[in-house]
Amino acid sequence: MVTEQDDVLVIGGGAAGLSGALTLARARRSVLVVHDGAPRNAPAAHMHAYLGLDGLPPADLLARGRAEVEGYGARVVEDRVVDIRRDGDGFRAALAGGRVVRARRVLVATGLVDALPDVPGVAERWGRDVLHCPFCHGWEVRDRAVAVLGSGPLAVHRAQLWRGWTADVTLFLGAGAPAGAGDGLSDDDWERLAALGVRVVDGPVAGLEVVDDVLTGVRLATGTVLACDAVVVGTGMDARLDGLEGLGLPTEPVSMGDQVIGTRVVAAPDGATPVPGVRVAGNVTDLRAQVQVAAAAGLTAGAALVGELAAEDADAAVARYRAEQEAPFSARAERELAARRAGDGPVGL
Repeated sequence: MVTEQDDVLVIGGGAAGLSGALTLARARRSVLVVHDGAPRNAPAAHMHAYLGLDGLPPADLLARGRAEVEGYGARVVEDRVVDIRRDGDGFRAALAGGRVVRARRVLVATGLVDALPDVPGVAERWGRDVLHCPFCHGWEVRDRAVAVLGSGPLAVHRAQLWRGWTADVTLFLGAGAPAGAGDGLSDDDWERLAALGVRVVDGPVAGLEVVDDVLTGVRLATGTVLACDAVVVGTGMDARLDGLEGLGLPTEPVSMGDQVIGTRVVAAPDGATPVPGVRVAGNVTDLRAQVQVAAAAGLTAGAALVGELAAEDADAAVARYRAEQEAPFSARAERELAARRAGDGPVGL
């Protein structure tokens, strides 16, 4: 049984979802935001490169955003969509907590899922001193010893990128790769690494070394520990669509060079998808979007939905107007008479 009806259901309460909801609520649209309380950047202590809010804890940004959204009348619930599908001219969604809601439009802002390298210790340190984005964390580890785990051209790309923040970079080619992974590097790759002063270790990595909850190094299969202050990894990044299969959103691989780095929902710059009535925003369609970019995408998609709904409402008003104009004169006259009586105005035809 449907318990709620809204103009827009926003799935995901991160920067993109809340920004879209804020735009919609300020446009006086009824909005329900469903947020599962597990944002991608939850392990991070601070958020960076967001103009005016640099260094703010991610949880604080979401708390502020939620308060702003609710201040304009939108509702935010801690729950999870477990099934959603088209229902007539709208969409019907079932939530894990038992609620069943309906909406005219849907904004998906569920983000992505990071697939971490299978190296012991990486998952436990993720977002703390195991990092992936220099624009998010590079300044905080400037001039420190940074270990880059990976193999192939993308690992070389990461090493040369992080070299801009520190001169102390070591590339471990044997992390999650077979022995001899360095054989896959070109002469140009080796020359670049040498010219930049990047050390290269081509042996199997057994895990990370941690002492008193502080990362101290990378441990090789031989038992040797090479000291470092931070570890950089590449992740597989896939659009987060659990429970949303009923929407039928198409996805496509995203490549960097000739290597696939993840999948995204196919969408236009304004968030429009091939599924009518469904828009997306943030990392679910833009794998590289930082928080500020995701928030901007939410605003763009939200504004586009406002336009869609306004056009739909206008079409409905025109249909009603035409029906009234085409009604028999006597029916129109009776309505006008009733309206005048209700307003205590002069009555007459």
